[in-house]
Parts: sequence; C-alpha cells; structure tokens
Amino acid sequence: MLKARYLFYSLQFKRPAGTSRGVLHQKNSWFIQIWKADHPEFRGIGEVSIISNLSIDNEIDIPKELDELCQHINEYKSWITTNGAQFPAIRFGLETALADLNKSGNQIFHQNEFTNGEAGIPINGLIWMGSTEFMRDQIQEKIDSGFNCIKIKIGAIDFEEELKLIRNLRKQFSPQTIEIRLDANGAFNAAEALHKLERLSAFGIHSVEQPIKAGQTEIMAKLCQKTPIPIALDEELIGIQSARIAELLDSINPQYIILKPSLIGGFTVADSWISAAENRQIAWWATSALESNIGLNAIAQWVSEKKTKMPQGLGTGQLYTNNISSPLEIKKAALYYNPALPWQNPFD
Repeated sequence: MLKARYLFYSLQFKRPAGTSRGVLHQKNSWFIQIWKADHPEFRGIGEVSIISNLSIDNEIDIPKELDELCQHINEYKSWITTNGAQFPAIRFGLETALADLNKSGNQIFHQNEFTNGEAGIPINGLIWMGSTEFMRDQIQEKIDSGFNCIKIKIGAIDFEEELKLIRNLRKQFSPQTIEIRLDANGAFNAAEALHKLERLSAFGIHSVEQPIKAGQTEIMAKLCQKTPIPIALDEELIGIQSARIAELLDSINPQYIILKPSLIGGFTVADSWISAAENRQIAWWATSALESNIGLNAIAQWVSEKKTKMPQGLGTGQLYTNNISSPLEIKKAALYYNPALPWQNPFD
C-alpha cells in the first residue's frame, strides 16, 4: 500500500526575471512525497512546478487535485488516464516521486558518470530580459564564467536595441567562439517575424525559440520552411497529447524542439517527442522550466542518460534565494552532481 502527501512551496527570485510575458518575482511549486506503508523510511519526492500563464495546469485547482491524488494514490494509474492530460505538472511530479521511491528515495534515478560526480552536462548561460545595460552586464558575467553558449531572451525591449546588443556581442566573439541562442517566447508579430529573422541572421545565430505565439500552425510551418535561422519549437509543444505529436511535427517540420518535462507531462511524454523527432531528423535539447533543484535534478539525470553533447538549458538552479539545497553545482559552464553534498528535505 502506498501513502502520499504534498507541500506548497513558493520560490523567490534573487532578482526579477524578465520575459516577454512579464516580470517574475516568485514561482509556485508543490512537492509530492510517496512511500510504502510497510517501509516508511524510503520516500520518493517529486515536484509539481508551474509557470503562470504558460503551464496548462489550472493553478487554482492544483491543491484540490493533489488532495484527491494523495488520498487515492494507489489508483495513480487511473488518475494518469483520466486527469493526467489536464495536469502535466502533477503528472511530472508523480512520475518523478514514484521513480525516486523505486530507487530507495535518495533522488538518484540513474547511476552514471553524472551522478557519480565524474562528468557534467554542458549548459547554456541564460540572459534575462531587461534594460540594455542589464542584459549587457549579464552577458559579460556569463562569458567571464566560461560559457560558450549564450541564450538571450528577446522581445521585451526595442528590437533595434536588441540588434545592437547582439551586433556588439558578435564584434567581440565569432560564432565559433560563442554560440548565440535567442528565445522570443512568441513575441514576434506573425507579419513581421520573417523580416526580423532575416535581420538577425547576419549575426550567426544558432537558433530562435518560438518566434511567434503557439497555435499558429500554418504560419509557423511557413516560417520554418523559409527561415534563415533554425527555429526551435518550445511553447508549441505544451498541451499536445501523445497521439498528436507526429501530426504536429509533420505539420510544422521545425529544425529543433525544446523539451520541458514539467510542462509537457513528464519523461514518458518527453521520450515520445524525442522518438518522433529523431525519426524525422529533428534535433532536440531539454531545458528546465524554473523548477527548484528537486525538479531540476530529475531532468538533469534524465538528460544524462541521453549522452547528448549539445548544451542544455539546465542552469536555473541559482535563481532563487530559497532553493532546496542539493548536490547540484555549476562549474565551467556545466551542471555537475556532487555526491558529497547533502539534500535538503522540504518536508522536514
């Protein structure tokens, strides 16, 4: 017999995080803990992580849904079938907690070079939106820290100012030295998106994430066909059920997809995306979606099993003043797991 409980946790940003959808000051998560009644000393933990106005989970309904799930945890398979599609963040937390429990509850899902502390996962340096000076300072900070892949969020300030920022970066560093990824979060108007992509293409850009808002399938497909810069689908994947994965990829045919397990329903769903993408010669990488270190750890270990060399978007563990203490560390533009460091248990 399984038992379960959950806990609400509000993560506080060290400094406001600017996106094209607004400025974030805090982010809500819930932790779910699962154990066997006859062996309560082993407890699995997972994170239910949402981003307001992006996750499809209805935030107001999450506590009630977690109440029901925890009360009937032994029927979790039925819950996945009936409610899992409506609550991908809960599904991610449930899947992670069960996997942790099955591995004795020490938050080691895969025993490999990463969890042994012998190898890191290459990551990009994330640049948040803000004033030109603020973004320039962040870029310099990341370069000084050894990052050779920079991801810049764009769409919040004047486009000409963003072009100037990128132009100045390219004057200092060639595409062979610094890889530039751009994340528009759907900020481009559909009518002007191709023109903006053409102007950006002068600077050797690796890719642009979600140039227009999700849901404009025909327009996005034409953009992916004509674009001078590879396009990566991000928000476009949220809310797509497994039966429609192949249909979406065939309709749009992007150059890349970006996987956020907590937004698309967990690792089983993410693996389905990878399988369908690789069958179509579409490349992928994974990013965290502002989870605490508990969710970030699960995603990082899942990525570590994929043996990919492409920089991942897993550098969010240092964003919060009250993150869960963990063995995760960033060193030399890579995410490492230090087995000598302890885990904080938010339920204690």
